[in-house]
Amino acid sequence: MSAPLRAAGGLGVPNGFTTRVGGCSVGATASLNLAVRGGDPPSSVAENWRRVVASVRPDLDVSRLALLHQVHGADVVRVDAPSGPLAVVAEADGAVTIRRDVVLAVRVADCVPILLAAPGGVGVAHAGWRGTASGVLAATVRALCDASGASPGQVRVAIGPCIGAARYEVGDEVVAGIVASGVPPSCFVTMGPRGRPHVDLVAAVRWQAAALGVAGVEVVAGDTSVDPDLYSHRRDGPETGRFAGVVARVGP
Repeated sequence: MSAPLRAAGGLGVPNGFTTRVGGCSVGATASLNLAVRGGDPPSSVAENWRRVVASVRPDLDVSRLALLHQVHGADVVRVDAPSGPLAVVAEADGAVTIRRDVVLAVRVADCVPILLAAPGGVGVAHAGWRGTASGVLAATVRALCDASGASPGQVRVAIGPCIGAARYEVGDEVVAGIVASGVPPSCFVTMGPRGRPHVDLVAAVRWQAAALGVAGVEVVAGDTSVDPDLYSHRRDGPETGRFAGVVARVGP
C-alpha cells in the first residue's frame, strides 16, 4: 500500500508532499502522521512512512529514509547514510544528498516544506518564520551546489503547503526578522482586521529563491490552516500530527 502525494511536476525527480490521508494512525494524529507524538505508537508512524517511501521510490525500502530533528535554524547537513523512519540523521533544518538510494524528508504542520533538485543531487529545507529569517533556503542551495557541483542556476525549488497569510497573524518581531534577511515587507506583509501584521511565508520564500537565481520555483498550493487534509499546529494544537515533503534522486 502507498500514500497519495501532491507532487511538484517541474522538479524532475521523484518527490511529493504528503497529506493526512492514507495512513493507519488514529485519534488526533489520524491518519498519515509522520512523527511520533500524541500517543501515536512508533509502529504506526513506521508503517505510515513505509507507505510514503513506496509512493516516492517503489524500489527503495523505508530503511533508506533520512529524517531530521528540526530546530527552526539554518544548519544544513549532507546525508550519506539514512536514519530509517524512527531515528534522525542530525539536528538541522536542511539536508542534501548525492546518493541515489536515500529519500530525504522534512516534516511540518504549518511551516514551509521546501524541496530542491539539481543535476547530481537533491535537498530539503524546513522554513518557519525563523528559518526564513535565518536563511535556511540559501544555506541549503549552497550545500546542494557544494555537494553536487551544480550552480544555483541549475537548482529547481518546490514550495509545499503551509499556513496561509489570511490566518498567519504574527508579532512585529516576526516581520522584523524576515525583513532583516533582505525580503522587502511589501512582498510578504499585509495588515489584518485586528491591525496586526499577517505574513505570507510562501511569498517570502519565493522572493528568496528568486534572489538566489535558481532555475525555477514551483508552488504546490495548500493552506494548512483551512485544509482538513493537512495537519496544522495553529488550528489543531500541539498534539496534531505532521505531514512531510519528500524527495529522492534518480538518473546520473
